[in-house]
Amino acid sequence: MPEFLSPDEERALISQLSKNPEAFQPLYDHYFPRVFAYVAYRVGSKQDAEDLTADIFLRVIEAITRFEYRGAGSFATWLFRIAHNAVQQFYRTLQRRGTLLLDDLPEIQSTELLPDEMFVRKEQFARLQSALTMLTPRRQEIITLRFFGGLRNQEIAAVLNLDERTVASHLSRGLEDLEHKYQEEEAAYE
Repeated sequence: MPEFLSPDEERALISQLSKNPEAFQPLYDHYFPRVFAYVAYRVGSKQDAEDLTADIFLRVIEAITRFEYRGAGSFATWLFRIAHNAVQQFYRTLQRRGTLLLDDLPEIQSTELLPDEMFVRKEQFARLQSALTMLTPRRQEIITLRFFGGLRNQEIAAVLNLDERTVASHLSRGLEDLEHKYQEEEAAYE
């Protein structure tokens, strides 16, 4: 899996797609971890995240001929707009249950953690997820696109059709709110 695709490499792969469908594999390898992380943190369930991520990449493959390269970051913006829309559709059609079950959380993989440490990490993640759901939907979306999707403010603004300054403001205030709500969750847990 490539750790980094330069804008030139990405553009070359995209231009090859009409003649060589295998050119999609490096794009998939590069973006899959970011898309999956974004989706997993938005939907909370590993199974739902896997299904939704597969659906997102299927949509990307079906629509790739309509993609128009507009410079560095344009493919990521287009891809995450599809992911954002898929997550929104997920919530509209499935009416997500209000309870977050510990077993439904994405696995946090690490070879250095002991089982009890893994459990503590999952509990911390559950509290973070709970605190995140207390934010406004817009701030939730911006934070997950930034930290779980790995997008920059400019790319988030394009995905959500917002001004970049609005994204920066929501991100800053959302992080402050998240820190406050997480500390409240921590205090209630202790």
